[in-house]
Amino acid sequence: QVQLVESGGGLVQPGGSLRLSCAASGVTFYINSMAWYRQAPGKQREFVAAISSSSSTTYVGSVKGRFTISRDNANNTVYLQMNSLKPEDTAVYYCNVLTTDYWGQGTRVTVSS
Repeated sequence: QVQLVESGGGLVQPGGSLRLSCAASGVTFYINSMAWYRQAPGKQREFVAAISSSSSTTYVGSVKGRFTISRDNANNTVYLQMNSLKPEDTAVYYCNVLTTDYWGQGTRVTVSS
């Protein structure tokens, strides 16, 4: 049974930082590409970043240079370091095993003064 558990969300002021974590179990983590998506209020879920098994990364244009995805295969965890946060980054962030229907429950990020 695949489980993805996100953590690290919260309320932060514009310009601040947060680090999201996603702990995976029930999946052969090291061979899978992992991704972060987000869903803002009233909008569709959108791709944010992905990391391959060889740690190649890709980002949506709006977060390039501000967000960094990384992985720790020893601990079956994928991270999303978010810097220079903007109000438009406010969303529920979801972890995903790329190209599968395995999703976490989400962690809420609110960027507001």
